[in-house]
Amino acid sequence: MSRLMHVASGPYAPPVPARELTVDSADGSQIHVEVHGPEGAPAVVLAHGWTCSTAFWAAQIRDLATDHRVIAYDQRGHGRSPASRICSTDALADDLEAVLKATLAPEERVVIAGHSMGGMTVMAAAGRAVFREHTAAVLLCSTGSSRLVAESTVVPMRAGRLRTWLTKHILGARAPLGPVTPVARRILKYGTMGPGSAPHMVEACARIVHACPTKVRHAWSQVLDLLDLDHGVRELRVPTAVVVGTADRLTPPVQARALVAALPNCVDSTELPGLGHMTPVEAPELVTGRIRELVVTYATIKEGA
Repeated sequence: MSRLMHVASGPYAPPVPARELTVDSADGSQIHVEVHGPEGAPAVVLAHGWTCSTAFWAAQIRDLATDHRVIAYDQRGHGRSPASRICSTDALADDLEAVLKATLAPEERVVIAGHSMGGMTVMAAAGRAVFREHTAAVLLCSTGSSRLVAESTVVPMRAGRLRTWLTKHILGARAPLGPVTPVARRILKYGTMGPGSAPHMVEACARIVHACPTKVRHAWSQVLDLLDLDHGVRELRVPTAVVVGTADRLTPPVQARALVAALPNCVDSTELPGLGHMTPVEAPELVTGRIRELVVTYATIKEGA
């Protein structure tokens, strides 16, 4: 069975791309890229998070592709991008740079939306010339820059060394997730989604997360455990909006508030009551709306400009 799994119908079934390409990153890693929507339309780049794939953005792609050129790619080791021996935030930045170079015209500027590790990718790339040349604005969804394990509330106990130790070993577990069963859905919903998440949302996320290879999931958990991108936040000078769910256990609101305080040009901050870590799936219209607002405000060339 293919490890690229997702739901086959409904709002979270991935739409068929207008075209697909493979991009070579700086170390030779191959990155799978999908392009949706009309050529010549304002462009949006979507970077998914840990254990996910382009399928995670299905709702955003379906809506935005009616009048935007939507570029979505699989992080290395995820989806249809092969695993690499190199797992680091610098590698994530290399991959994003390679995607921007391969899909954008020399002076084209886009809105980049990053969820979780995708947001960390943006922070890692923030100081690079290619990123600055092509980025008009950024949306950071459910993400953080440091202290991820210490501030996670996946383990329901008081913050401290024991909670941090337990969280590290749970998130970094080497055991395969196995098939998507009712128990697996309940566990995934508890850890990553709000208590009011609809069953079809949970199913969509479970299919995507369970498709991530165990070795890939473990390797990137080690990177996230040691994450320190506070310097990258300070380099992220383009207009940036932040979205987080108040019930996010992986990157709780304290993470988003730290980003808002440190960002040089934070233009909007939204905390969504009762939502968990999977905000693009749990609040698809809101996340898509934020992306559209950023495009209209910062990336659309107005006549006479």
